[in-house]
Amino acid sequence: MRDTVRFRLDGTLHEIRNPDPTETVLRWLRTRAGRPGTKEGCAEGDCGACTVVVGEGKAWRAVNACIFFLPMLDGKTLFTVESLSPPDGPLHPVQQAMVDTNASQCGFCTPGFVMSLYAHYLNEGACDPATIRDVLAGNLCRCTGYGPIVEAAKRMNEFPRAEGPQSAPLHDEETLGAARPDGGAKRFFFAPRTILDLAVLYYQHPEATLLAGGTDVGLWVTKKLQTLPTLISVNAVEELRRIVETEDALEIGAAVTYSEAHAPLARLHPDLGELVRRLGSVQVRNAGTIGGNIANGSPIGDSMPPLISLGATLVLRRGETQRRIALEDYFLAYGKQDRQPAEFIEKVVVPKLAPDAAFRVYKLSKRFDQDISAVCGAFLFRRDGDAIREARVAFGGMAVTPRRARVAEAELTGKPWNEATIRDAMAVLADDFTPIGDMRASAEYRQIAARNLLLRAFHEIDGAPATRVLDLEALDG
Repeated sequence: MRDTVRFRLDGTLHEIRNPDPTETVLRWLRTRAGRPGTKEGCAEGDCGACTVVVGEGKAWRAVNACIFFLPMLDGKTLFTVESLSPPDGPLHPVQQAMVDTNASQCGFCTPGFVMSLYAHYLNEGACDPATIRDVLAGNLCRCTGYGPIVEAAKRMNEFPRAEGPQSAPLHDEETLGAARPDGGAKRFFFAPRTILDLAVLYYQHPEATLLAGGTDVGLWVTKKLQTLPTLISVNAVEELRRIVETEDALEIGAAVTYSEAHAPLARLHPDLGELVRRLGSVQVRNAGTIGGNIANGSPIGDSMPPLISLGATLVLRRGETQRRIALEDYFLAYGKQDRQPAEFIEKVVVPKLAPDAAFRVYKLSKRFDQDISAVCGAFLFRRDGDAIREARVAFGGMAVTPRRARVAEAELTGKPWNEATIRDAMAVLADDFTPIGDMRASAEYRQIAARNLLLRAFHEIDGAPATRVLDLEALDG
């Protein structure tokens, strides 16, 4: 077990012995690496001013440095806005495009925009309006306005192609086990390489916080100011980073990011792809994991209602022992999950849709991009002729946990497939949920919205054209 975090910054190897387990990359860059170009705005991964690019193998990811812990860089390559061109050299095409289109005023947010576009440039991504909008959704501009920045994104490929950097991985199969004295006590950061090592470490440290993308845990440090004595990162565990497609299911490892799971889930159903696309920003999806979203058990986690509706199961592991439970049974109460000490999620198994199944997912939020759901509803129906044989209706944002609408499902099952049946089920949804009101939506809005989403699913499945916000924007434009 080694005690040194090793990564490259612009190709130069950095080795940091026993780092602070929760020191952010942003803080390290600004206070110790002499890289002030990366800015701090929100310190919670929303505004994108802190965006940097992380390379691992052939993959280039834009991530939020404000909630990305320094030890998470182990084995990777880091690039900041200072990496793009030397002080006395020509500008990179991304930078030149920003200059030519007058896409910067105060400049505070500019490095983040540049780095988001730089990652997209390295990945040779498309530059159509919809794709550019997705790429920039995680970057907040406070003064210039997005028009010139979007124009810069369109123009950056018109310049001679800049040679891309190399990000050869730092091969090391040894577990990272850094410890840092903290007021007499020690704080630990472990990064096991195999699932067996992870199981052993977690068994030895059942009080540890498991860390995947840090998009949630990072805020415990930056916003709640928590001290986390022991962190165990799952990111280097190869077995947890796999997506396996079988004849009847999709098996998603607990350390698979949203970005990696997007295309496979979209192939299961387009609504799943659209939901993932609206979950956070590119930076958040590049780091956050479905396994982490489930493990933390948020009542408004977007991934859970559709997975519950589809009948997903979890494979949990403790030591060498595995057990499988239905995802819906994992959530016991607010902040409480059916997970034993030292037990962790190994993978989520998502069944493929049966030929006779109809499925829909809807997310309602105040903003289209990068916003937490007020209500998320998922609906699966199977029919025998004109009768409903099976109904699985699940909601997020309606209770202290994401869960199924059992009373409404009972009202639907065995009944004729018609609007009268659906309206009967809408009427009993109040028996399933008693939502609260908060800054995102009132309790009354949530009840009405949930009922209407059920009706909307019926009409779309019955043949009515599906209308999305983007369709309306296209008509308006």
